[in-house]
Amino acid sequence: MATVQLSVRMDPEIKARLEKEARLEERSASYLIQKALDQYLSAKERKRRALEEAAAEADKGVFISDEAMTAWVASWGTENELSPPEPDIFPDK
Repeated sequence: MATVQLSVRMDPEIKARLEKEARLEERSASYLIQKALDQYLSAKERKRRALEEAAAEADKGVFISDEAMTAWVASWGTENELSPPEPDIFPDK
């Protein structure tokens, strides 16, 4: 894989911590930065996709009412714990 150079300004304390970790892992600081950025960006992409999917689901107009959800949560840990509620609010047709 081809790489490109990138210059980054950082707090000296963070740089020292990075260099220490690189020594402990017997890796370069560049390697650790690249792995950390990859994980960060992957997490942001997953979160963005999840939010887009949730928004698309919400746009359908099918929801569980506050009353049904509250009753379900209130039943947790009791002898009569309820099953998760089904949607009970539907869009007007």
